[in-house]
Amino acid sequence: MSFNKSKEIIEEGDVVILYLKPSNMHSLEVKAKILNKKGEEIDNVFQTVYGALKVFSLVGQKYGSKVELSRGWAYVLQPTPELWTQILPHRTQIIYSPDISLIIYLMELRPGSIVIETGTGSGSLSHSLIRTIRPSGHLYTFDFHEQRVSLASAEFNRHGLSNYVTLKERDVCVEGFGEELKHKVDAVFLDLPHPWLAVEHAIVTLKRTGGKLCFFSPCIEQVQRTCTELSLKGFIELNTYECLQREMKVHYKSLPVLDLECLKYKVCICSVLVVIHTRRIKSEVGVIMFRAKYGTRNYVCRYVCKIYMNLMEYRDVPKIGFQLFGFVSHTFPK
Repeated sequence: MSFNKSKEIIEEGDVVILYLKPSNMHSLEVKAKILNKKGEEIDNVFQTVYGALKVFSLVGQKYGSKVELSRGWAYVLQPTPELWTQILPHRTQIIYSPDISLIIYLMELRPGSIVIETGTGSGSLSHSLIRTIRPSGHLYTFDFHEQRVSLASAEFNRHGLSNYVTLKERDVCVEGFGEELKHKVDAVFLDLPHPWLAVEHAIVTLKRTGGKLCFFSPCIEQVQRTCTELSLKGFIELNTYECLQREMKVHYKSLPVLDLECLKYKVCICSVLVVIHTRRIKSEVGVIMFRAKYGTRNYVCRYVCKIYMNLMEYRDVPKIGFQLFGFVSHTFPK
């Protein structure tokens, strides 16, 4: 019953998620006895790679707590639609959380909405729809496969969601959605091989004030044919979306620390670079850097003149050149 509402303490009959690692999670029903493959009643003991867990011993513990196994440990979590999507038994191809989030957003669902879903499949989308529209909303979900309908109905009852969902076995492309839903629905979701065949039946269920119709198709040919049918039936604002998930990986790399001590002072507006070339010492290059407070032009030029006068005293220097960035470039004579 833990799908129905948020709770702190595990109780008998709850469905919990046993978390070992992201790729290793299991759904467990907290009860003392279970039936084995032979139909015999045995103690409810769950085997993992880290040892065995007596499932009934979880009663009274807090959700999120760390539990001891015979050769390790695990976490016991309260189930959510996102976790259920990752661990549910696949009876069909399912819709995953990125697409589910976009679908709920585009259909503008909220608590109190009345929604139709076809087909039910493995119930991945159904759990997220129920969480969005409860407590005053309702989900009507349809599937033509008898066994899938039976298994999904048992899951809804076990998860405590039966008050928010009505599950029916029906081929909606042929039989429609029934007179009881005529002009009562806020949004219709179609996950069918031929969604264009259900468009006419879906129109009848939408409220007279209008509503949203969303369909999920893996092939662009299905999208094109369904959009053509929607246009012929008077639908407007037709949009096609592709939802792509990209995982960002963070890599750590050590970099040298830059010394920014000079930024504490209000200097370093401009610099003077003087390069002295001599024929006698060809391999030597002298570099002299000058910094000027607030870098006014007159202040820097006083440094340039002083450098010029000092260098003119060196008669043995054949050629001297200097460059004042942004102001002047000059080559001294011999």
